[in-house]
Amino acid sequence: MVDVLLGLQWGDEGKGKIVDFFAKDYDVVARFQGGPNAGHTLYVQDKKVVLHQIPSGVFHPGIVNLIGNGVVLDPVTLKKECDTVASFGIDLKKNLFISKRTHLILPTHRALDKAAELSKGNQKIGSTLKGIGPTYMDKTGRNGLRVGDLLDKNFTTQYIKLRLKHQRLLDNYNFQEDITAWEEEFFEALEFLKQLNIVNGEYFINEQLKAGKRILAEGAQGSMLDIDFGTFPYVTSSNTISAGVCNGLGVAPQHIRDVIGVTKAYCTRVGGGPFPTELDNETGEELRKIGNEFGATTGRPRRCGWIDLVALNFACMINGVTKIVMTKADVLDAFKELDVCAAYKVNGIETKEVPFQMDREKPEPVYRQFAGWDTPSSKATKADELPATMKTYVDFINKYLGVDIHYISNGPGREQIIKVK
Repeated sequence: MVDVLLGLQWGDEGKGKIVDFFAKDYDVVARFQGGPNAGHTLYVQDKKVVLHQIPSGVFHPGIVNLIGNGVVLDPVTLKKECDTVASFGIDLKKNLFISKRTHLILPTHRALDKAAELSKGNQKIGSTLKGIGPTYMDKTGRNGLRVGDLLDKNFTTQYIKLRLKHQRLLDNYNFQEDITAWEEEFFEALEFLKQLNIVNGEYFINEQLKAGKRILAEGAQGSMLDIDFGTFPYVTSSNTISAGVCNGLGVAPQHIRDVIGVTKAYCTRVGGGPFPTELDNETGEELRKIGNEFGATTGRPRRCGWIDLVALNFACMINGVTKIVMTKADVLDAFKELDVCAAYKVNGIETKEVPFQMDREKPEPVYRQFAGWDTPSSKATKADELPATMKTYVDFINKYLGVDIHYISNGPGREQIIKVK
């Protein structure tokens, strides 16, 4: 069986810690989409580690980790990550596998990403500039290079051909930056990549299924950044929802069991795009400060706001969520009052549906107010120790969504997760 763990908001929900928490119950952890624009933060031996492409089960002995074909892979970032993981005594030759069908991010993809974003002026989408979009464009345009191509003697010829195509596009942008150093680093990283376990990912994962292994599919970014169902065009370039597991790993739908959705107790977003509950005021600043809301990958300050149940309900629906994990509940400890967005107002009409084009229709949040717990919750170790007003807050969310919160994270520590269902 395959369980799926993914984000229900605009990313940054704290998925890395949650995968790390659940990993002990699985034999395989597999990434099925996204690239180094993801940043999953773990605390290992009291040290902060940010994983961008390697699955978050890598620090658990005996767990197999697979980078699936739905991922776009930056060999340079991967090498740096591997060096970090190896410094903790982890043997990646034993527990990290990469699908041959995984597309490679080239230096010119990064250059194209930067050139395209600069050309947008005030219409920037907030790209992380990691080359993600251009790589997925080459994938759908049938031009991309994949990890399996590294094993072909004609790889350099293929690379030059694609680089020339990219150079013509860069010339159109009048992009002048010298990327020679990027290329040197890239080819050095390719030699490292070739030493890792490169496999037919779809056969590999299905052999694990046939052997009765328990698999956790790890999502990156969040559901509201999905290329089809997110706040287009302010989205990522992959399918971040549960449907992406099937084509991102090569598993059939009947193998999927639970879909575990992760949401913060409030809401954040990095980069441009619509964000109905954004608090561009002192309250938003306080959420950012208490929650240390700065991007794990980019360091950019995150935009902060109250929880948006309209968007959350939409995400639960399209993912088929069966269980919810709520993170960062302790960040709300300091607030006497909390707002919950229970509907939108669009053109004067109240609705509980996410609009087709959110940036055009500009939904206004309709709030329900709740008493805050105004007391430290981070010391609680079991459900009955949580503040009564937090339980009221959670009960309303459960009823609204029709899906229950099963776990609450009340601090950054590995052990600070409470089972409430």
